[in-house]
Amino acid sequence: MNLFSTGKPKANPEKIQQVKNWIYQVFEIDEQITISLNQLQCTEPGCPPLETVIVIMDESKQRYKIHKSIADIEREDILQLQHKQ
Repeated sequence: MNLFSTGKPKANPEKIQQVKNWIYQVFEIDEQITISLNQLQCTEPGCPPLETVIVIMDESKQRYKIHKSIADIEREDILQLQHKQ
């Protein structure tokens, strides 16, 4: 029995890096800028079971949500975020 398990599925490190690379490319940001990806569970009615919160840690702290797990994010999802700016 693992008492420290959060019950959240872990994202594959290679997929995390792939999503970050798409963000750097699509948003044309410097690779020195930190990008944070957090996969969160939602228990509120009507909320997807997992969503990914993306924060681009530049001066403006741009924040985005994708209603998918990190594993399910595709480059097209990142392109759609850019169009919402």
